[in-house]
Amino acid sequence: MFTGLVREVGDVVSFEDGRLVVECETVAEQGDSVAIAGVCLTVVENSGGRLAFDVVPETLARAKPFVDRVNVESALRAGDPLGGHQVQGHVDGVGKIVSVDPEREGVRVRIKPPAELLRFCVDKGSITVDGVSLTIARVDESGFEVALIPHTLAETTLSHLAAGDSVNLETDVLAKYVEKLLPDTMRP
Repeated sequence: MFTGLVREVGDVVSFEDGRLVVECETVAEQGDSVAIAGVCLTVVENSGGRLAFDVVPETLARAKPFVDRVNVESALRAGDPLGGHQVQGHVDGVGKIVSVDPEREGVRVRIKPPAELLRFCVDKGSITVDGVSLTIARVDESGFEVALIPHTLAETTLSHLAAGDSVNLETDVLAKYVEKLLPDTMRP
C-alpha cells in the first residue's frame, strides 16, 4: 500500500525485454514494493543506486510507457504517517492531459480518463495521477480537473505535463468496492 506522497523523482536508465531500471535514492531491498509512476513493482535487483524491476504484460497493457523521469514512492510501512490517500499502485488506465493552465502560483490540469473510469471520479474525491495523490477539483461528463500546488510541481514529474501527454490513473479503491457490492440492477 502507498499514500501517493511521492518522495523523489527517479531517472529511467533502461527498459528492455520487460526489465525496468531506475536510478534513484530510494532505499529498497530485493522483494520490496516500490511505486514507479504510480505502478506497484517489486524490486528484483538493487545495485549502486539503481533499482531493477520486472514488468509483466498486464502492467504494460494498463500503464503508459516508462520513459525519462518517474515519480518514486516506497511502500507504506507499519507506523509510517498516513497522508495522501490509500493507493494500491494498481493502475486502472491511462488518461490524456487536455489542458494545463496557470492558477495563481500553481496550475489547474484537465484530464480525460478512459470512459469506464469516469464513474469513479467525484468532486473532492481522491485520484492518483502518475503515482501522486490528488483531490479532484471538478468533474463533468467528459473529464476532471486537479489543482496542483507549487510543492507538488516542485517535487514530482507533474510540473512537466502538457496537453496531449499520457498519465497513469488509479481511481479511489473505495469507489470500486462500492460498485462491486451493488446489485447488478444498480450498476451502470
